[in-house]
Amino acid sequence: MIYTVTFNPAIDYVVRMSNDLVPGMTNRSDSEECYFGGKGINVSTILKNLGLDNTALGFVAGFTGRAIERAVRYRGIRANFITLPYGISRINVKIKGQEETEINGQGPTIPDDAIETLFSKIKELTDGDILILAGSIPNTLPDDIYEQILCLLEGKKIDVVVDATKDLLMNVLKYHPFLIKPNNHELGEMFNTTLKTEEEIVTHAKKLQEMGARNVLVSMAGDGAILVTETDEIHKIGVPKGTVRNSVGAGDSMVAGFIAGYLKYGKYDAALKMGTAAGSATAFADDLATGDDIMNIFATLNTQ
Repeated sequence: MIYTVTFNPAIDYVVRMSNDLVPGMTNRSDSEECYFGGKGINVSTILKNLGLDNTALGFVAGFTGRAIERAVRYRGIRANFITLPYGISRINVKIKGQEETEINGQGPTIPDDAIETLFSKIKELTDGDILILAGSIPNTLPDDIYEQILCLLEGKKIDVVVDATKDLLMNVLKYHPFLIKPNNHELGEMFNTTLKTEEEIVTHAKKLQEMGARNVLVSMAGDGAILVTETDEIHKIGVPKGTVRNSVGAGDSMVAGFIAGYLKYGKYDAALKMGTAAGSATAFADDLATGDDIMNIFATLNTQ
């Protein structure tokens, strides 16, 4: 079974305006939409869209939490959230006019007993399972919670994927995660440098391997991605043609596509292509990509 963890799920309330937001005035929208997610839930959704059953773990609270959980179950994902006693799951306001303005919610306080409940659920994972940890940590959680989770799994044959930044990522390398996915800027920040060439990116990805990572997937926005594998392979891929409509969830989609491709084909080059197809398909859509959209792009990558 594949498990994802979303510490701070959210409802993204997207407001579209033909004009710019004017502070201090009454502004009116042209349209509104609500999207239910969070990085781990995004990964779960793409996995399900590609036909892979999975379980979403995390914390929800209040009426917004109930709405998120209903949306997750509606997508066919197994929801195994911990319901918190106070607060509400966050609402992120995305105002899209001539310029984009975002107001991201704080989210509920997560008490110690809820954290222990999450740990208990994670301890139930067994050999052969996959755990995907994605995103930042709310300020009500301990800074080392990623490390605590990986420590719980030591000695088990569980592949862990970590999509996080800087110290969150560096501190878990000693537990030998199966896959990490920094972008090229984040990779440079880890070593206090700016990476300007593909050779520099590969060199620093290998440094992360020396510190414990098994496979390093470096996304480079419009320049594609580079994968450095535990079998000493280096795979590079460009970006499919299309019009970018949405950057939210593209990185999460890439992680999900990579795992789906690896499980289906057992090859890292195929995993990279599927990850690229999934990330691009979401970027070309208003919401997370459908399975058909992903497979259509994947087919074009296979002909290159």
